[in-house]
Amino acid sequence: MLLRSILSSLLKNEGFPSIWVCRNGVTTLASAENSFSPSVSGEETLQKGYVLSYLLNSCGLSPEKAISASKFVQFDAPDKPIAVLKFLEKQGFTRSQIANLVAKFPAVLVYDPQMSLSPKFEFLRSTGISELEIPTIVSRYPDLLTRSFKRRVAPVYNYIKGIIGAANANTLLRRGSWIFNLDIESRIVPNVDLLREVGVPQDRVELKRVADEVKQLGFDPLKSTFILAINARKGEGSVWDKCNGVYSKWGWWEDDIRMAFKKHPSCMLLSEKKISAAMDFLVNKIGRESRVIAKSPQVLFYSLKERIVPRCSVVRLWLRKIGT
Repeated sequence: MLLRSILSSLLKNEGFPSIWVCRNGVTTLASAENSFSPSVSGEETLQKGYVLSYLLNSCGLSPEKAISASKFVQFDAPDKPIAVLKFLEKQGFTRSQIANLVAKFPAVLVYDPQMSLSPKFEFLRSTGISELEIPTIVSRYPDLLTRSFKRRVAPVYNYIKGIIGAANANTLLRRGSWIFNLDIESRIVPNVDLLREVGVPQDRVELKRVADEVKQLGFDPLKSTFILAINARKGEGSVWDKCNGVYSKWGWWEDDIRMAFKKHPSCMLLSEKKISAAMDFLVNKIGRESRVIAKSPQVLFYSLKERIVPRCSVVRLWLRKIGT
């Protein structure tokens, strides 16, 4: 019954998101549901076709990812997208990294390279993170580009660097830590100062930060999942980063990883081999959309040989009989 419910949840449709629209040089946020209604004009239809073609041919997206990405962004001229792609190439992005970034965060195509993107890349370089790493980090965690570096990322980075050192602060940047979403004055400084005042050792201060992140996600400190979440989240550059990297390779966005983690924190403690084997079967053999699996991460824990494969085979036979 549990596997049946999981298979059922994987087939559910998702709602309409918001969409970034660039018309005549002005970028605005609109409803994707309205933007893609059946009553669109011929001009809008041509525009959507142009966007889809651009995502396929200029950005290197697969047809499936291009269709998905086209629901999140529109533009009526190639000026901004061309400028963005040229900027990314100058930053050392490979074609595959550009495709990965655009697939996860299509709105980047209507960003202003000099005003919105350049200062963020300059800051990342100033941290000492290598030029080769930056495209990898940004393509893996594109939501970094949505954060204010002046008001959030830079102040938080500089503050925690003084507490845990540059190496650990850079590790948090490399994995797109949620701490860079927090307001430094109201959320970070008061907590750290209080812990210092009562004589809490530095390593405990770091543990308190992780516990605060986990509580912010909605985990109940009185439940066992809270300990599991802390155990998975506190790993510096080990299991957490490996799992994060594997899920990203399979097309999960940062929000997908966060959602799966909240539903089943132990999904960030699985081996690379187990994750890849389950994803390969569900995506390439069963035909499920990769990101939808994040809604039911428990399926990744099931035995392929003893549970998933046999039961999916039964479902396939049943569907064939219904169709005949």
